[in-house]
Amino acid sequence: MTRPEAFPMTRRGALAGGSALGSALFTSIANAQIRPVGVTATPPPRRPSEVEHAIVYRRNDEQVGWPHVMGYWNFGNGELLQQVTSITTTYGNVENVSHDNLGSEGLGTRQLAFRSMDYGRTWSEPVRNMMTNRDPSMAGAERMVDLQPIDFLDPDTIIANSSAGFGTPEGRTTVSVSKDRGASWSPPIPVPLDALNSLSGMNSALVRPDGTALIWLMEVDESGWNRHPLIHALPPGGHDFHFLTFITPKHDPKGAADGDYQSTFRYGGHRWFYPRGYLLPNGRMLCTLRSQRDPRGVMWTELWKSDDAGRTWGFLSRVNDFGAPGSLVIMPDGRLVMVYGYRLMPAGIRARVSEDEGATWGQELIIRDDGGSWDLGYPNAWAMDDGRVGVIYAFNSKDDPIQLDGGVRHIQRSIFSID
Repeated sequence: MTRPEAFPMTRRGALAGGSALGSALFTSIANAQIRPVGVTATPPPRRPSEVEHAIVYRRNDEQVGWPHVMGYWNFGNGELLQQVTSITTTYGNVENVSHDNLGSEGLGTRQLAFRSMDYGRTWSEPVRNMMTNRDPSMAGAERMVDLQPIDFLDPDTIIANSSAGFGTPEGRTTVSVSKDRGASWSPPIPVPLDALNSLSGMNSALVRPDGTALIWLMEVDESGWNRHPLIHALPPGGHDFHFLTFITPKHDPKGAADGDYQSTFRYGGHRWFYPRGYLLPNGRMLCTLRSQRDPRGVMWTELWKSDDAGRTWGFLSRVNDFGAPGSLVIMPDGRLVMVYGYRLMPAGIRARVSEDEGATWGQELIIRDDGGSWDLGYPNAWAMDDGRVGVIYAFNSKDDPIQLDGGVRHIQRSIFSID
């Protein structure tokens, strides 16, 4: 870095000329030397001018979370559908809230679905295990061809995909379809492996303008320590989802998440996972990816791009220092907003805004920083009807009267401004 003191004294004197104008000119030149063209400053985080929080669902004997990967659908005009997982928990022992032991008490696990008709300002009472409600017209389906004809461009038709053995070498994923905005569903239909070692799904889907349905998955290798994001595709009238492409290289050349982890896969390092696709108005496709060395905070969000309808991909940007997974919002004015859980203390929810389609990211916004522990986040975010951003996420509070490595795990939503 070149500092003003590095200039020869004669040069400094000539610039200064004994005047305020000379000093200002010198400062401008010195700053130009310090900051190369195209390099932007990094201002400190700020708080939005407007932000409001509300509880969507909380029970003192339940641990509720993971909205980002349990199923989220935005139908437009304010209608949102969100599914989460709830696990009965006594909050009597810190081991009960460990993610390696969830459900070990045997007290019950269920899926809860909430619907909003006003851009997330208010939410319905939960529907339990909505995906077990069979659509009679699809009840006997065993393959995707059994659902045909099906139009994925129909706004009432949505896709869910999840997996048994998620994130392990034994992972297998299935797809379910609803033709009535989630009121009823097809049975879960197995997705072909296409000679891959495994497939893990995380309720991430996108429909291209040509009607081709894409589901965003990841392969986990035999060791369990290499996660490889990919896409399966179902063309209009197709019989099954099949492999389309990988998103990232097979192995991280920089080894950003490598290490000697004496832990389960869940608490170890993985460079790329939780892929989710978004389509910009100009046709470019973006994919958000979570990367981590430790899920309790040392994690970040990356953005990858495709300009050929999702067939080939390249790295675009690292969104933040810390915080993942990220949920991307495409605002009506073209700006992008990335919202993510921030798990280092002070933990909470943060966001950043891009004005160049994700190539660079602006000042970090602190939506909230009153989290009780790292165990929060997994957001889904959307554009409000008033120019603000809404987001639903898992949370626990440092001010909760019930404390067990943080407060009771529950679901909240926030609405905030970005200007």
